[in-house]
Amino acid sequence: MKSGKKQLQKLPKKKVPFKRQLPFYIMMAPGLILVAVLFYLPLPGLIIAFKNFNPVDGIWGSPWMDPLLKNFEFFFKSDTALKVTVNTIVYNVLEIVLVTGGAVALAIALNEIRGKVSSTIYKGAILLPYFLSWVVAQYILFSLLSVDKGIVNNALGTEIQWYSEPIYWRFIMPLAYMWKNIGYYSVLYMAAIAGINTDYYEAAQLDGATKWQQIRHITLPLIRPTVLVLSLLWVGKLFNGGLGDWYGFFNLPNNSGALYAATDVIDTYVYRALSTLGDYGMSAAVGLYQALVGFVLVMIANKLTKKVDPDGGLF
Repeated sequence: MKSGKKQLQKLPKKKVPFKRQLPFYIMMAPGLILVAVLFYLPLPGLIIAFKNFNPVDGIWGSPWMDPLLKNFEFFFKSDTALKVTVNTIVYNVLEIVLVTGGAVALAIALNEIRGKVSSTIYKGAILLPYFLSWVVAQYILFSLLSVDKGIVNNALGTEIQWYSEPIYWRFIMPLAYMWKNIGYYSVLYMAAIAGINTDYYEAAQLDGATKWQQIRHITLPLIRPTVLVLSLLWVGKLFNGGLGDWYGFFNLPNNSGALYAATDVIDTYVYRALSTLGDYGMSAAVGLYQALVGFVLVMIANKLTKKVDPDGGLF
């Protein structure tokens, strides 16, 4: 037996001819080109974060900052830096917890719907919010929360100043992002559930397992790798402007100054500063800061995940 194992180990690996793999490379090409153009080609532009950028002189002709890290001072020395940083982290953590939990529960519920027609209707309904722009979502929310003509105030018979009280928006923003994103991520988890071998469920039914026991002991453990990978990807966006999409934080509250305490995140703060001051170097500095922190968080989260589940890491 030992000699047989040694012979098997010495066997050379069979190389797949390039011609057979060519169709797969062609299929990957559009995505790889898109990633290269959007994420790798602009990397040299990060040098703007350390320069006194002048559009006339260009990136390479603009002088270096003196001191070199002066562009970073705008954000770190501002009075609102701590506030927007805390908002950014808290809202993104809420997304990871709420959207992941809600999407998994919704995927399991939809998986139990056996009728093809009803299943298609439900899937279409939950996916619709994801494809709506934040501008459309803003008008929908305003029709609900308008002080004088809003549906909520008319139903309650009160005149709550929704767009003047920050406390309400600490709940409105997470709920809005759940409404918009939970359907999309549930589709990913449904795909993972669809890949589970039905023999597991048939064996569990023969042993008398209830639906809840099947979900707890079969479905959840087998989709755990998908949950871990998507959670790790979200960790990389933990320092980005509000759940991976800052437009919602800019549009939903109508950019109301009274709500900045609850709705202002790093990206919205930098955007307003950039539109007011026109300082490209400062904007690039904050973007570089966010990217570096996101990279470190992904590395730490990946290492911790591999300690819990050796097969659950990204790399």
